[in-house]
Amino acid sequence: MKKSNEILLKDAIEAFLKDNNLQTKLNETKLIGAWEEVTGKLISRHTNQMYVKDRTLFVKVDSAALREELTYQRSKLVKKLNSAAGFEVIEDIKIN
Repeated sequence: MKKSNEILLKDAIEAFLKDNNLQTKLNETKLIGAWEEVTGKLISRHTNQMYVKDRTLFVKVDSAALREELTYQRSKLVKKLNSAAGFEVIEDIKIN
């Protein structure tokens, strides 16, 4: 019998992402996309900018009171965001 050269599309995509070092960026995008789901629409509306650098999520908000509240909830937010992304993407959140 001949061996088949067939592979699943899912496996091919995962291999492509891994070979081209794109999996990390994809996970970061999933995490940022989960922000509204985790924090709610109100907080999301007051969020101006988000990006991930060195396993830290940087978030800019337009309210000092909201900044303080999110700062107190940092560790809980890290767990919820990583859970929503399906991977441990970040270790900390910096809120400005």
